[in-house]
Amino acid sequence: MKSPLPVRDGVNATRLRLPAEGPWETALDYMLHRWGHVDPEGILRRFDDGEIVAADGSPLHRRTPLDEHTFIWYYRTLPTEARLPVELSVLHRDDHLIVVDKPHFLPTKPGGTYIQESALVRLRNELELPDLVPIHRLDRMTAGVLLFAANPETRGRYQVLFERRQVQKEYECVSLLPSEAADDGGQLLERFASPVVVRNRMVKSRDYLLAGVVEGEPNAETRVSLAQGAADRALFRLEPHTGKTHQLRVHMAGLGLGIMHDPFYPVLLDKAPDDYAKPLQLLARAIRFRDPFTGRETEFRSRLELKEAPAV
Repeated sequence: MKSPLPVRDGVNATRLRLPAEGPWETALDYMLHRWGHVDPEGILRRFDDGEIVAADGSPLHRRTPLDEHTFIWYYRTLPTEARLPVELSVLHRDDHLIVVDKPHFLPTKPGGTYIQESALVRLRNELELPDLVPIHRLDRMTAGVLLFAANPETRGRYQVLFERRQVQKEYECVSLLPSEAADDGGQLLERFASPVVVRNRMVKSRDYLLAGVVEGEPNAETRVSLAQGAADRALFRLEPHTGKTHQLRVHMAGLGLGIMHDPFYPVLLDKAPDDYAKPLQLLARAIRFRDPFTGRETEFRSRLELKEAPAV
């Protein structure tokens, strides 16, 4: 459903569904019930200034009946955010696509405590492209190649490539080797000289962000191969066939090769402030597909490097 309000400061207007009935006579009564404990004067001011609108863009007023509209739109009051000490770099730009190297710690989209400090909002503001939307997503802790659609009229042609799994993704990660690997004569690393395919069924916890493996028909698949080994760590190339939440992190942990600086897998650590000196050692290295407009095979590669990777 298209918003009647334009993007402002890089952020979309918020859509709110009003209940069909209840103890509230007006839309204002309902909003005060939901958020009046936070900023009642601000809510009243928005109604008076015409900043809360219906689907056709017409402003609501203090006496607008609750059942007059199903959806309404308004702009949230954005919290003050400290700028994260990381930077985006643009790898490619044309009329259809913006391709960037997303750094660790920067979320793809606004959410939670990160609104202005997201790749999407930063790019909308810096490039003056309010219609920009991400075509896919990278976790906040993962760095690398990230694609955005710049043209609303053509974005669907790229989105369908991801929906039909016509996009090949390549990741890299660094894992510490278990202590026993130092005495196994290289047998552990030899196991990955030829690609190993991990295939299982993954589900995300209802109570927390963690994902896990359960019995059942496989729905997650990753191809793992060795890129570079050293005495205590190794760089692996990961090629996911599916895109489940935390898939690569869960699959590497399941192999006994959890990704360096991962606070979730294989052991959930206590929540702590971001340590910018120890980013998760996971990088979206490359993405490949046949461009729906040119018909050419296209590849974008990250220029970032994993700081913990073994020396070549």
